[in-house]
Amino acid sequence: MKPARDISRLIEIMAALRDRETGCPWDIEQDFASIAPYTIEEAYEVGDAIARADMDNLKEELGDLLLQVVYHAQMAAELGEFAFDDVVEAITTKMIRRHPHVFGDAEARSAGMAKGMWEAIKAEEKAERRAARLKRGLDPEDGGQGYLDGVPRALPALTRALKLQEKAARVGFDWSEAVPILDKIEEEIAEFRAAAAGGRQSQIADEFGDVLFSLVNLGRHLKLDPESALAGTNHKFLTRFHAVERMLAERGNSLEAASLDEMEALWQQAKRL
Repeated sequence: MKPARDISRLIEIMAALRDRETGCPWDIEQDFASIAPYTIEEAYEVGDAIARADMDNLKEELGDLLLQVVYHAQMAAELGEFAFDDVVEAITTKMIRRHPHVFGDAEARSAGMAKGMWEAIKAEEKAERRAARLKRGLDPEDGGQGYLDGVPRALPALTRALKLQEKAARVGFDWSEAVPILDKIEEEIAEFRAAAAGGRQSQIADEFGDVLFSLVNLGRHLKLDPESALAGTNHKFLTRFHAVERMLAERGNSLEAASLDEMEALWQQAKRL
């Protein structure tokens, strides 16, 4: 089998890898749950390539992410649920439906995207999903009936906190401005201090989560994405730590042998640099 630019070749490769007689033993034994972590990891690697503006790597990582879509579709096809073509049809249907101001008739295009249209379209889609689940004998509410249940549980915790807050804000459950949130953060920190003094690990973890949630809320009001902000800090920490490591090596020393005071002094030097 030779490489090709056609998506059908990738689908053929995936089917061959999953063939029970001649396929790859590792690929054959995988299921949705075992592959899901790789799907999430590949999405993060796409984001990393974008952050580094590495187009060659981005091309590669987008291919890896596409493979994950094909992988899940192949497993679904084996179960008789759906195939890759159905995935493509579903997303094209959704995009056309959600953009009547682009793909609709002349009247819809001239009207533009009216206020509330997006929510109305999504409500129609939700009703259709509910009907489809009822037809298959499944729970029509798909695991939850509350307003916030539509926020995916698989999201990273910081991102999910942001999405929960954004959705709650749409119905008016929100701070009017950022300043009062600072007071809330100070309140949560005080509660965290009290929990830490008490020594109960479960309570400490609970209050620590409250502090993080409040910080996400502040960032949202300041138009800051918590994942992106933390990723920037992670990079900053990594860069400075590498500088400390390099300066120690120039002195004939190592991280393991250096004292904390020595590393702290070099850390401050790295910050100035």
